[in-house]
Amino acid sequence: MRQGKLALFDLDNTLLTGDSDDEWFDFLAERGAVDREAETAAHAELVGRYRQGRVGTLEFCEFFLRFFVPHEQSQLLAWRDAYMRERIVPRIPRSARDLLARHRDDLVVIATATNRFLTEPIAREFGVEHLIATEPELRDGRFTGKVLGTPSFREGKAVRVEQWLAARKQSLADFSETWFYSDSINDRPLLERVTHPVAVDPDESLRKLALERNWRFISLR
Repeated sequence: MRQGKLALFDLDNTLLTGDSDDEWFDFLAERGAVDREAETAAHAELVGRYRQGRVGTLEFCEFFLRFFVPHEQSQLLAWRDAYMRERIVPRIPRSARDLLARHRDDLVVIATATNRFLTEPIAREFGVEHLIATEPELRDGRFTGKVLGTPSFREGKAVRVEQWLAARKQSLADFSETWFYSDSINDRPLLERVTHPVAVDPDESLRKLALERNWRFISLR
């Protein structure tokens, strides 16, 4: 007998009015830690292909992780605190907090392609205990720029959710209802696995798919 309900949430451009990786890129560029002139074209091209669902999994994740490599952990942690205050908290709409509150009696999980280093404090800010994120590789206390295990991106996000549930001796089928809220066509594999897929201010590709499948639309903007 299926019991309980599970609510899964994408983060970037879903619960946030922006992308946490992009905000980190701009934050570092403002401080001279990223060469904006040298990197902007590559960043824009990658983001364009991401929105079309055409970027490679490791290519996408490791593009952003490489910006961690030159810096000590202590410096990154100090920057992260400022990044949260300046870049992230202002991009959390009241409507996103209200939506999470409506699922307060359910098992709530944020599932994001962005790395855990950036997204752990964001999940805490939302009051969400459970986070599935891309795991950055650390060696001798420094980031290597590589991904550890399966990136939480596209099909990998669905795999990571299933693995997380399996570690809890659960599966999607154990829940009477399951939701996944996302803005991106890249999340199609997980959207197709839940009982209530919800397109949140979707990109054009997801908008078309949601119309074809008669999925629910909402806006948090």
